[in-house]
Amino acid sequence: MSARPDPRALAPYDALLLVSFGGPEAPEEVMPFLRQVTGGRGIPDERLAEVGEHYFLFGGRSPINDQCRDLLAALRGELAGRGLDVPVYWGNRNTAPWLGDTMAEIAADGHRRVLAVTTSAYPSYSSCRQYRENLFDAWSGVRDAGTELQVDRVRHYAQHPGFVDANLAAVREAVARVDDEVPHLLFVTHSIPTAMADSAGPPPRSSTGSYVDWHRSVAREIAWQLRQESGDEHPFELVYCSRSGPPSQPWLEPDVNDRLEELAAEGVRSVVLAPIGFVSDHMEVIFDLDTEARETADRLGMRMERAATAGVHPAFVAGLVDLALERASVARAEPAAPSVVEGGSPGLVACPADCCPNLREPGRPTLCGAPASA
Repeated sequence: MSARPDPRALAPYDALLLVSFGGPEAPEEVMPFLRQVTGGRGIPDERLAEVGEHYFLFGGRSPINDQCRDLLAALRGELAGRGLDVPVYWGNRNTAPWLGDTMAEIAADGHRRVLAVTTSAYPSYSSCRQYRENLFDAWSGVRDAGTELQVDRVRHYAQHPGFVDANLAAVREAVARVDDEVPHLLFVTHSIPTAMADSAGPPPRSSTGSYVDWHRSVAREIAWQLRQESGDEHPFELVYCSRSGPPSQPWLEPDVNDRLEELAAEGVRSVVLAPIGFVSDHMEVIFDLDTEARETADRLGMRMERAATAGVHPAFVAGLVDLALERASVARAEPAAPSVVEGGSPGLVACPADCCPNLREPGRPTLCGAPASA
């Protein structure tokens, strides 16, 4: 007989907060959303309008908010199934429901110790520290209104078995659809400026930084597990999508479309694109991969299958709850053994000041940081 769930297992936390990027849900929201995302970078509206066309191809609506609603429901179901009675809120950085409004709602509901779960799995400025900056801004509004609220965060989780297992299952299914040969695996993530990549993670860093290192680790683990299961040796590599910024600024390469061109010239006939850098099928997946990369592969005469993202796969959802329970143990100063894939890093629950620095605005305050003396 399994042990009865402990309803206090998430103590001291009395609320969970799902933190996501956000996206427009109507055509009139597209340009305000893009201005919000790129605020302070001096990008002209003409360039933003070009990016906006990606959204208008899909009715001016990003799928990300609906996917957050699905994840919210799945998390609530997983918590309830374990006998854990804790409310789960949702706030976005760039669109409604705004993170500041959600934080105010949490405080008004009487909660005082909150655990944040971000929809971003890897360490870097844009995928970690920027979330922590936005959490600070939202928390400051509550503090200035007179409410003391403590907010913590689960650790980076790309190398948690739940996230890896969900992506492994998706890659396995995509590979199975290519039944006549062993496809080349292209693991895809969002490109970022090389300066941001080089400074990702806490010191000491490798020459490529934690953002790249973590993605390569996840790719190696999935390819290794596939080989153990089938005996097939899949060529695999990490590629990038969604590059932006001026041409003079170096970003991570190769771009997925450029690599498809090269592989076709080398005689590769089939590929599986696995978007391990993304938690759900949002715009960078449905446009950059399902639209642009698909067009490239079709033009080259290549067979292309796209693996699903983690989404609401049961392993991923269960893994997020496991991470919350682990973080609660840490908050209670109890022993906690972080679950991580072989050779991986457990990540951080509190980031040092020199981790994933803000290169444009040094010193901008954040939440969920380590004490200065740590």
